[in-house]
Amino acid sequence: MPQWQGGENPNYFWGSKILAAIVPDIKGETFKIGVKENFTVTGNDRGAVFQEDALVAQFVETKQILALKQPKRVITLGGDCATSHAPFDYLSERYQDDLGVIWLDAHPDISSSKESKHAHEMVVTNLLGLDNTKLAKQTAHPLQPQQVLYAGLKAQDLRPMDQAVKRLQIAFLTPEKLRQDNAAVTKWLKQHHFSKVAVHFDLDVLTPADYRSILPANPHADISQFGAAVGSMTLSEVGQFFEELTQASELVGLTIAEHMPWDAMNLHAMLRNLAIFN
Repeated sequence: MPQWQGGENPNYFWGSKILAAIVPDIKGETFKIGVKENFTVTGNDRGAVFQEDALVAQFVETKQILALKQPKRVITLGGDCATSHAPFDYLSERYQDDLGVIWLDAHPDISSSKESKHAHEMVVTNLLGLDNTKLAKQTAHPLQPQQVLYAGLKAQDLRPMDQAVKRLQIAFLTPEKLRQDNAAVTKWLKQHHFSKVAVHFDLDVLTPADYRSILPANPHADISQFGAAVGSMTLSEVGQFFEELTQASELVGLTIAEHMPWDAMNLHAMLRNLAIFN
């Protein structure tokens, strides 16, 4: 799902295409959601949520496919973080109270339309059914706050738009806590009796020192001026995280989001200017 509108960043479109070539072969049916490739922004795109009509259309198409096929498990290749909205809403409807959702992300994505115009910053709010936008109203089976666990969250860097984490008392594990207690995730799953789990894996949870294909790792930018939390986990730690959680619950949903392959994109941008390709 090469959705880019949730972050107002067309590079997420290309990141999704490259991610699809990286992941292992997927057993089962694969569908590509129709995403507008016209990256020109007009005044009509700037309502309560940036390009909300396009996002709603992509949500509806995704839910229609899932309703028709009724899969037991869903893998979603993003795209921006809002790509988890439709598949996780489907899984919530299918598994109800048996489902736990782990948001593996340096950021909580829990702002509202009063604080942000970008759907990728409010997708958890929408999954909880706590906003009043057209996009939020698409949620058919809202999660409860106790069904959500943040993992890898940079809690010390929460912004004013992120404070609903505290207000709703959503559980979270910082990277430091995960390193101190590698069973913390399974404890949470067992405590709440979640036999199924869906994981939103925002690649931004990773440190740019270990993984370069993420937004903060722009080779031409000063990372100290990034303006939001920068992840600090490694790929090895994330691999251990998944090994641990699958000991306690069945992984029925996985979104991989916000892939930003700077080197590939920059090489493409240079090559497309060569006359031999035209």
